[in-house]
Amino acid sequence: MSNADSNEGAAVPGADNAFLDAAEVRVLGVLAEKEALTPDNYPLSLNALTNGCNQLTSRDPVMSLPEDAVLDTLHRLVQKKLVSEVRQAGARVAKYEHRMRMKWSLEQDKLAVLVMLMLRGMQTAGEIRSRSGCLHDFASVGDVETGLQFLIDKYPPLVARLPRVPGEKEVRYMHLLSGEEVPERAADIAPSAPGTRQDRIAELESEVARLRAEVERLSEQFDSFRKQFD
Repeated sequence: MSNADSNEGAAVPGADNAFLDAAEVRVLGVLAEKEALTPDNYPLSLNALTNGCNQLTSRDPVMSLPEDAVLDTLHRLVQKKLVSEVRQAGARVAKYEHRMRMKWSLEQDKLAVLVMLMLRGMQTAGEIRSRSGCLHDFASVGDVETGLQFLIDKYPPLVARLPRVPGEKEVRYMHLLSGEEVPERAADIAPSAPGTRQDRIAELESEVARLRAEVERLSEQFDSFRKQFD
C-alpha cells in the first residue's frame, strides 16, 4: 500500500474525525507562532489573529482572509476542540488560544516543526531549522529530523516524508492535517530554489519576525503606559 493510500481517509487525531481546511491550518499555525513570538499579546484577539493570517512574510501561500472568515474558522476549531475562547477580566474583546499541544501530545520542539510546515508548506529539515528560531532553538538539523520522525510515526501521521527530488541533497516534508495525498513520484513535487539562496531568505525572514515581535512588544508597552493617563 502506498503512502497516499495509507493516509487516505485517516482522521486527524483530536479533531473530531475531520481534516482541516486551509483557513483552519493557517489560524492554528498563527496562534502557535504568536504564542512563542509575542507571549505578552497572547491569547490573540480576532484582529491580531487576522493580521497574522494575512502576513506577507513567513507565509506560504500568502492569504487574504477577511475578519468574518477568520471568526467562522475559529468557531469550527472551537467545535473541534483545537481552539479555546478566552474571556480575560477587564478585556473588551474575546481572545483565542490553540490546544494543539494538548490534543496531539506535542512537546514544543515537535509543535515547532509542525507549525513551520503549516505556515510555510513543504520544507527540508534544514529549512525548518533555519526558520523556526522564534518557536524553538534546534541545536542541529538532526534534532529537527527527530521531531519530524516523531510526527511521521504518530497514528494517524501528522507529517509525511516526500520522495527525493533529483538534484537536491535533502528530502522535503509536508503536513497531513488537510488530508492531501502524498506525492509518490519526485516529478510531482515542485522544485525548490537553490539551498544557499533559500537559507539566506530564511535568515532574513527570521530577522523580520524577531523585529516584528519587538515592535509589537513595544507597542503593547506604550499602550499600557498611555492608558495610565487616559
